[in-house]
Amino acid sequence: MRLSLALVHYPVLDRAGEAVTTAITNLDLHDMARSARTYGAERLFVVHPVAAQRALAERIREHWVLGSGKRRIPDRAVALDVLSVLPSLEDVYGALSSEGRAGVEVWTTAAASRGLPVTSYAETRARLAQASRPVLILFGTGWGLTPEIIADADLRIEPIRAAASTGYNHLSVRAACAITLDRLLGDRQHAG
Repeated sequence: MRLSLALVHYPVLDRAGEAVTTAITNLDLHDMARSARTYGAERLFVVHPVAAQRALAERIREHWVLGSGKRRIPDRAVALDVLSVLPSLEDVYGALSSEGRAGVEVWTTAAASRGLPVTSYAETRARLAQASRPVLILFGTGWGLTPEIIADADLRIEPIRAAASTGYNHLSVRAACAITLDRLLGDRQHAG
């Protein structure tokens, strides 16, 4: 299994449904890298078109992987070493396969199905075990991935829902990442 994750900052939706670029959040980088490393994902890509934002993410990575952060908390260096910062999804596809998008199986996550067919976690686990191409799971920031990105996906993973409906479903992207990875790669023996 070759699994990577991408934290997409553009193109994503804002509250009004417009395509926008969101800002990089330090906590997202740390927590998603720690989840990626824990569950065995090969890489965590941060996708951002703005050079200053990419430089910020690179500085955070370098501090923990090469700088004084590594000396203080070596485990954080191991986690953040999976982080790669790129300007576009096309660059991510190229980093994963010489065939670009055609060589990558792209999966999306979402807080709602938006009327599109979704794949259960059980089916997604089985597909992951059989995948012949690298699998890339996209996580959107803001109010989620744009319809164009979702339409281009090979698979849409079912939304995360609590057993009891609270009427509220707005997890942080880092929490959604951890839950998704646990449902796909966690120890099923101890699952409820």
